[in-house]
Amino acid sequence: MTIKEVAEKFNMTNDTLRYYEKVGLIGPVKKNSSGIRDYSDNDLRRIEFIKCMRSAGISIEVLKMYVDLYAKGDSTKLERQQLLEEEQEKLEEKIKTMTEALDKLKYKIELYKTDKLDKYL
Repeated sequence: MTIKEVAEKFNMTNDTLRYYEKVGLIGPVKKNSSGIRDYSDNDLRRIEFIKCMRSAGISIEVLKMYVDLYAKGDSTKLERQQLLEEEQEKLEEKIKTMTEALDKLKYKIELYKTDKLDKYL
């Protein structure tokens, strides 16, 4: 797939894909005889994973550490697992915080709907 096709498929910009390649999260992406990037199925799976993790708030730095460990092979399985578990814990805490905020919003909206506004904001 070309960079344009990949960008459309994942709703990303070409610049983002180039950046991910530049910092080593993907690639190097093979190029065809005309010098146009030609993303493989493996590249697409990696991009899908990165996009998912980024949408969850995982930093480029953490993803880079993970990718670097992955490149070193099976000897880094435990380190990769620990890194993912740490990010899971952070994400679960974030979800908890967001769920609490959502519950408060729902409560406040219900007060508006029932015309029972409280004196608290």
